Order: sequence, then C-alpha cells, then structure tokens
Amino acid sequence: MHDEPLDPFRDDPEDPSADLEEGDDALDPLTDEERRDVQEDLSDLKIYEALLLPAGVRGLVIDCEDCREPHYFDWALLRANLRHLLESGRPRVHEPAFDPDPDHYVTWDYARGYADGVHDSMLTDDDLDDEDEDETPPPPAP
Repeated sequence: MHDEPLDPFRDDPEDPSADLEEGDDALDPLTDEERRDVQEDLSDLKIYEALLLPAGVRGLVIDCEDCREPHYFDWALLRANLRHLLESGRPRVHEPAFDPDPDHYVTWDYARGYADGVHDSMLTDDDLDDEDEDETPPPPAP
C-alpha cells in the first residue's frame, strides 16, 4: 500500500513532465532547520489527526501563497506531501481539491490551538503548581 498515488507516467519515456523535473531552476536542498520543521509538522499532524478525526475533521486547509486559494488536504495526503518534501527536498505540484466541504477542514492554527487546549485541560492541579514554581517570581514591591 502506498501513502501517495502512483505516477501514471512512471517509467514512460514519453512522460510530458520529464523535462520539468530537471529544470534549470532546481531547488536547493532543505536546510537542517527546514528538515526539523517538516519533521515537527509530521509529528504535530499525527497529534492533530488523532484528536480531530473523531470529531469529523477530514484534514487541514492551507492558504496557498502562489494561487491565493485555499487548498484542502486530507490527513493522508498532507502526510504524504510532507514525507515527499523530506525525501526529495521539493514540494509537490498542487491544485485545489475538487469540491471539498470546507466545514470538514481546519487551519494549522486551529488544530494547534485545539491540541494545546486538550493538553491544558489534561493538566492536574499539581502540574499547574509545578509550572508556577518554574516561573521567575516577580520583583519585590518597593
């Protein structure tokens, strides 16, 4: 089973996109920091999916800077796109989803806030007291 759809032109010598892959504007490989960011996104995505899928959220919506349209990604496709970026150093060609229901997608920020809220709601009073002790006390009043 594959995480991503198979290329219908794979190994086809007449592949119309063959010239595009080796273009003059080849992208630089990901920096170490960019690789860490993508790996963190993959880790976060796993958490978001575990929390939001049972609530009926099918994936994330991302505002595309190139075409200025929202792109709707289900969990598996977004995970496959991030893995592809890690492996190849190149983002995938994208296009808007066909007739998605925006009510079933949330933004990265919403997913992050939701996960943070779930995490915070699971803290006990002892956890909160420990956090308070870690903070620097305010300066004394004059």
